Amino acid sequence: MNIIGRKKIFLTISGLLILVSLVAMFVFGFKQGIDFVGGTLWQIELQATKAELQEFLPEAIITEQAEAGAFLIRLQNISEDDHQSLLSQLESKHGEVDELSFESIGPAIGGELRGKAMTALVLVLVGISLYIAFVFRKVSKPVSSWKYGLITLVTLFHDAVIPTGLLAVLGYFSDVTLDTSFIVAILVVMGFSVHDTIVVFDRIREGLSLQRSPKFDFDVLVNDSVNQTITRSINTSFTLLLVLIALYFLGAASLQYFVLTIIVGTIAGTYSSIFVASPLLTFWKK
Repeated sequence: MNIIGRKKIFLTISGLLILVSLVAMFVFGFKQGIDFVGGTLWQIELQATKAELQEFLPEAIITEQAEAGAFLIRLQNISEDDHQSLLSQLESKHGEVDELSFESIGPAIGGELRGKAMTALVLVLVGISLYIAFVFRKVSKPVSSWKYGLITLVTLFHDAVIPTGLLAVLGYFSDVTLDTSFIVAILVVMGFSVHDTIVVFDRIREGLSLQRSPKFDFDVLVNDSVNQTITRSINTSFTLLLVLIALYFLGAASLQYFVLTIIVGTIAGTYSSIFVASPLLTFWKK
């Protein structure tokens, strides 16, 4: 495949996906979960419909779970007295209520978690970039080693922004909230994506170390390296996707959006490792 020869097409596709994702984030924003803003997460099981519960708790975000009659309710932070009062009202209206879980997080703790999550993301991005620049320190021609690290940073941004844009859309249309599980999913995506990117870059490094002619064609070498690793990248991603798709459809309802984030991020990461990272390397060389 002449991937490098068609790099403008592949990079344009990535640019459009990033643009759409950024627009979605700015236009729709995010519905932050109780992990970040504080609040109450209440899981109950009773003989009622979602519409009836929503009428009873108009301000709450209610998610119907896979089990019949099971609901996950997100509320503002409420006291124990209010909790018992709501429980009594539900029991008097709908009969027996099986309370599966009840947890509250204060706004101060939520703010602290949000700050730590953002710090973790930044440190991971910087750490990965510095590590790759260090590993490729002996490859300085025709592209400096620090540029490998910076291009990896760009591809990780690509892989994180696309599922984040999807979450913004789902939050607007389906009340999906951003919480710490989403941050974990993005970190998983970054780890998988950078692994794929390093495999391609390492093959390029091997090709450069074996190159003896000072007038070799760098674009051809990069294209050959990508073609030598593309089958491995796709097969590895495909096996992971099989597991993730099974988890999405057969796993717990509370894990669906966590798994969906990893699915979208894995697809984006596989694409960026093949069609973004190496083409950017040839662009930068010029």
